[in-house]
Amino acid sequence: MIEYYKTSHEVAADGTKVPFTGRVDAPVRGCWISVVAPTQEERRWMLEELHVNPEFVTSALDDEETSRVDLDAETGQALVIVDCPFVEDEREAVDPSIVQYDTHPLAVLFLPEQDTIMTVSLKPNATVDAVAGGRIAGVNTAQRTRLLLQMLLFISRRYQADLRSVNRQFRENERKLRRSMRNADLIKMLGFEKSLVYFSASLKALDATVRRIGYGRTVRLYEDDRDLLDDVSIEIRQAIEMCGIYTEVFNETMDTFGSLINNNLNLTMRTLAIITLVLSMPTMVFSFYGMNTALPLDEAWVFPLVLSIVLSVVAAVWIMRSRLIK
Repeated sequence: MIEYYKTSHEVAADGTKVPFTGRVDAPVRGCWISVVAPTQEERRWMLEELHVNPEFVTSALDDEETSRVDLDAETGQALVIVDCPFVEDEREAVDPSIVQYDTHPLAVLFLPEQDTIMTVSLKPNATVDAVAGGRIAGVNTAQRTRLLLQMLLFISRRYQADLRSVNRQFRENERKLRRSMRNADLIKMLGFEKSLVYFSASLKALDATVRRIGYGRTVRLYEDDRDLLDDVSIEIRQAIEMCGIYTEVFNETMDTFGSLINNNLNLTMRTLAIITLVLSMPTMVFSFYGMNTALPLDEAWVFPLVLSIVLSVVAAVWIMRSRLIK
């Protein structure tokens, strides 16, 4: 699906001009082109009508592409790819009762010949929806670099919000594990770990991409954009720090639960060993008296029974007074 947006100015009641970003019917200079889940025809349109670098189109349509920037020196086209967080489909999550996260790339293309900026996403993207829905203040499609930085700022804050969501779910599941260590709750921990791993890798790549943008060699930066770029860098570093803290807490918690599980297993095995030792006394006595060998009082069945009971009691008392149960 392809949509076109352009920022124009409306005259308010007090006579001031208010910027307004709305849809337009066709691509014009200074517009923003949004491409979501493009068809084959729309891909050909990008190549033939907009003359986008074929390598850029291939990279933009690669679901496994990582965050990076690239520049075509011949045409002046620039490509910026960033990983955006999104909610994993329930069918692919380790447990449908939790919200599991993953990342997918969003490509931003600068087309100086058409004086436009274009975003390409293989699936619906919250950042694109936020810009199109007017939820990002101060958007001006003619200011391409600033629009990119506003998207990056929204993405970095979205990472923080999703990280808090993972942490809240983790704490709730941790309380359940303290009460009862069920396998279903342990499997949920795997989903939280996967979300943190995806976020950690994507945030580090995003931080490197923002640093390269800050050099001003791939994407032209203006003085008014420096403050916004600093805000983006601060938010990304904060998200990286949050992800690192949550990952460390998660690992320490899982190590503790692993130690508890091993300790409980050892207690169970020790209990079974004690029961086996106590029950082995009657087995040993009746084994002796079951052989064709003359033994004291082998004519009466009461004596072996009493002997078995006495030995079992003695073994139980010895175990209770020894260190085996401490």
